[in-house]
Order: sequence, then C-alpha cells, then structure tokens
Amino acid sequence: MSGAVVFRDPPGGRKAVAVWSIGVAVYFVAVIFRTSLGVAGLEAADRFHVNASALSTFSILQLLVYAGMQVPVGLMVDRLGTKKVLTLGAVLFTAGQVGFALSPTYGMALAARALLGCGDAMTFISVLRLGTRWFPARRGPLTAQLAGLVGMAGNLVSTLVLAPVLHGVGWVPAFAGSAAAGVLVLVPLVLFLKDHPEGHEPPARAGGGGFVRRQIRESWQQPGTRLGLWVHFTTQFPAMVFLLLWGMPFLVEDQGLARTTAAGLLTLVVASNMAFGLVYGQLIGRRQSARIPLALGTIGLTALLWASTLAYPGPQAPMWLLVTLCVVLGTCGPASMIGFDFARPANPPERQGTASGITNMGGFLASMTTLLAIGLLLDATGDDYRIAFSSVFVVELLGLTQILRLRPSALRAERVHRPTAPSHHSSDSPSPTRA
Repeated sequence: MSGAVVFRDPPGGRKAVAVWSIGVAVYFVAVIFRTSLGVAGLEAADRFHVNASALSTFSILQLLVYAGMQVPVGLMVDRLGTKKVLTLGAVLFTAGQVGFALSPTYGMALAARALLGCGDAMTFISVLRLGTRWFPARRGPLTAQLAGLVGMAGNLVSTLVLAPVLHGVGWVPAFAGSAAAGVLVLVPLVLFLKDHPEGHEPPARAGGGGFVRRQIRESWQQPGTRLGLWVHFTTQFPAMVFLLLWGMPFLVEDQGLARTTAAGLLTLVVASNMAFGLVYGQLIGRRQSARIPLALGTIGLTALLWASTLAYPGPQAPMWLLVTLCVVLGTCGPASMIGFDFARPANPPERQGTASGITNMGGFLASMTTLLAIGLLLDATGDDYRIAFSSVFVVELLGLTQILRLRPSALRAERVHRPTAPSHHSSDSPSPTRA
C-alpha cells in the first residue's frame, strides 16, 4: 500500500499553487541578490579599487560556491526536505547581502558574496522539489519553466529597481535596504510551507555512511543525468555571464552606449527570457521530442549572434544587432531548463534532489569558467572585448560535443524505462518521476 502512495501523482490545485508560490518567492529574492552585482560592477570596481580580474572574482567566487553546493544541497533536500533547506538558504543569502552592503574592504566583500552564493544555492533545487511533490507529472516542464521565469523577474528587479536606487541613494542604503526582502519572504516560508501534500510522503531512505555515495553514484550512472548537466552547461552561461557581470561594461565601455540604454538592453534579455520560458515549457510539455532540437537550436543561434556582434566591422555594432543579440540571449535560460527534463525521468522520486543538483552545476561551472576567462583576457589584451568574449565559443564547443555524445544513450534509456510508468501518467511522461 505504501508503494501506491509513493507513485501516485500529487493532486495539484490551489493549495499546491500557494505552497509552490512561497518557494518561488524565496527563489525570486535570491536571484535579485545574485544579480545585484551585475548592475553595480563599475561602482564595485570604484568602491573597492580593483581591476577587471579582481572584479570578476566577485562573481566567480559566488558561482564557485553555488556550483560546489549543488550536489550537497541536492542530498540535503532528499534527506531533510524542502522547508529546512529553503529556510537555511534564505537566512544565508540575506546575511550575505547585508554583509556585502557594509563591507569596507575587498576581502570582506568577497566573503559576503560567498555567503550569499551559499544561500542562493539552496533555493532552486528546493523549488524544483516542491514542483515534483505538489504537481502532477505532466506539469513538470511548465512548472520548471515558470520557476525560471520568476527568477528572471528577480533579475528584472535588479535592473529596473536596484540600479536607479543605487545611483540615487548610494551603495550602503541600496544593498542594505534590498536585504529586507529576504526577511519578508522568511515569514510565510516558516509559517506556511510544507514539503508535500498529505498522503504523498517520500519513501524512507536508508541512511548510514553509504547514503551520500549511493545517491551520487546512482544519479550519475544515469545517462539522462549526465546529458542534463551538459545541456544546462552549454545553454545557460552566455546569458548569465552577460547579465551577472560583463554585459554592462561591454555595452558601455566597448559599444559606447549610455548607461540607461545599456540597462534597457539588459532588461530586454530578461524580458525575452520570460517570454521564451512560457513557449519552451509548453512545447516540451506537449512534445518530449522537442527537447534536443530546442537545446541545439538555442546553442547554434546564440553562437551565431555572438559571432556576428564580435566580428562586425567598425568600432561598434549597430543597435539592431545588439537588440537581436539580447533577444536571443533571452532563450538561454529556458533552454537550460531542458537539462532537468532529461534528469527527472532518469531518476526515482527519492533521488530527484541529487539529480537536479548535479544538473544544475553545469551552467554555473560554465559561467564561472567564462567569467574568469573574460576577466583575464580583458586584462591581458588591454580591454579588448572582442577577444575576451570569444571564449564563449570554446565553452560552447565543449558542451556541444558532450551533448551529441550522450544523446543516444540517454534517449535509449528513456525508451527502456517508459513502459514501466503507471498507466495513470500522461503519455509524454517517460516515468512517474516526471515533475
């Protein structure tokens, strides 16, 4: 009888939406804090008296902590549940934002960003887990894309709200004041969030010293998990690098745009991301075969637009090309969510957190690598952005090679497992773990 409880689809409904919305609100605030440096890069360089490489270290360290925490967080979610992990994450990223506001030195500011990255790392995997536990399997692609869309709305807040506030009231009031949002989302999180509906408790897992090794080994053995990681790796980083740090300096210093115009283009990336998130979610929810074409198409189109922008003859690219680049960069976030649509059907419910953590590492490892490469190349070439941003193509080529290598085995494994799914699941769900 307990097995029927484990594999029965969650009911969804209004209560599911309410609980899921609390988790998504926490993720929304985490993204605001994560991307706040993207609109303050030039101010941070002046405040802490650092060059491009040192400035990129802020984001690199934050992403290093984030990426390094993904598997531990996935294990924590599988072992402790969503509420405990989300609560700890909210406390940490709020403390990190306050610390960054008040840090008088570069070293203290680095420590604050690391703390923020640690808390931020606990949010998205938890939100994915909430979707798995509260909504029917057929809603998986859409709820994941909606979560990503809300996260991009947090990026929009950074661009539209935090940037003018920063220029108006200064560093400390802007960053310390924004930290109040972290306290605000903690209240409903502690009072109302539940890990799962009644009657849908996850199966008990054996603990002991072998739990961690077993979870990681069994998740990694699935080709769908590995393919998910490389899809996330290859699709997410071009937009993240642009939004998180280097987009504003590139548009202002290299392309000669006013700050307000550059901020508008960053906003366009976010708006495009939100629009394409809905489209990708609907397409994948209705047709699983669209996953690979959408991922590969996004990678190819992103590379094409970057190449066209960097190779354009003349000192600056025309506005129409920059606008097109920003619209295409908006597809990167939705495409990265496809990675989870390969990892979820490959793993049972009790391994979803670990598998999602492994997948989520991909894009952040790629972003961290590219952020560092761009900073080093800018310093080495005297701020030649064309050479520095060419590192994007190297990282994309690496990821594309791995996607093409893993695709046959991952899809073959899905076809093998699909018949074992209970009949009450939708036909587009390869297993009962689709969420």
